[in-house]
Amino acid sequence: MTPILLRADREGERLDQLLARSVDGLTRSAAQRLLEEGAVTLNGAPARKNTRTAPGDAVALSLPDPVEVDIPPQNIPLDVVYEDADVIVVNKPVGMVVHPAPGHPDGTLVNALLYHCGNSLSGINGALRPGIVHRIDRDTSGLIIAAKNDVAHLALAAQLQDHSLYREYEAVCVGTLKEASGTVDAPIARHPADRKRMCVDPKGGRAAVTHWSVLGRYPGHTHIQCRLETGRTHQIRVHMAYIGHPLLGDVVYGAKKPVPGLAGQCLHARRLSFVHPSAGTRVTVECPLPDYFSQALRKLAR
Repeated sequence: MTPILLRADREGERLDQLLARSVDGLTRSAAQRLLEEGAVTLNGAPARKNTRTAPGDAVALSLPDPVEVDIPPQNIPLDVVYEDADVIVVNKPVGMVVHPAPGHPDGTLVNALLYHCGNSLSGINGALRPGIVHRIDRDTSGLIIAAKNDVAHLALAAQLQDHSLYREYEAVCVGTLKEASGTVDAPIARHPADRKRMCVDPKGGRAAVTHWSVLGRYPGHTHIQCRLETGRTHQIRVHMAYIGHPLLGDVVYGAKKPVPGLAGQCLHARRLSFVHPSAGTRVTVECPLPDYFSQALRKLAR
């Protein structure tokens, strides 16, 4: 396979950090594993995970052979919005975990994809996340894309990095946003005291940009559209809470009392647009608001 070529742009950044930042579908642990296996070169020479880069350094990433997946395929119904030989886009229901994790060994989107797609999923992120290019939270509903081969995975990951993969969400936030639109540009990092949470960290966080616009106003709440430039964990939830407007139902970053009728935050991945890895044409898909979201809007309008 032709290596994916990157160019370093920060002084003194660890190579594993550069890979995880530049190939958004690649986790840092997966990047470290590839470095340990000799799949990465820096300026033509084998590189180590703790190697520091300089602006202009040439980085080449070659993928290993696919890894056998030790996750049971499960016949879980999927709402497939788009599918071909390279990619599959699914409308994930609220409450479904994307990939196996402690406390969620099965019943995940990955289990369902393995049943639906068989062995035709990319292996870049390792056995626990086959095919997964980006993630959305368990209690967030909506569109998520998975790659059926490594070439498609790298192409989509590159689009995440250069923002040509367009992701648009709808949400309901608490409070009244005075402006019609705005942008939150605030780096996000793991919370220092609670590792399950994220927080805005201007010094140690990773770049994170969220554009929002108002779709509707309700007493004490605002229906908004959010467009992501980056894909940090909990990004919309963290950013909206940071500007004083946490999402309705978000008991982690907002009010601790659950909202009746909501399993979690009122957040839905509504639209997804990407350049097809093989055809080179732009594909745009969307899905309607789920019942829980529409019901929440009706209650607010009363």
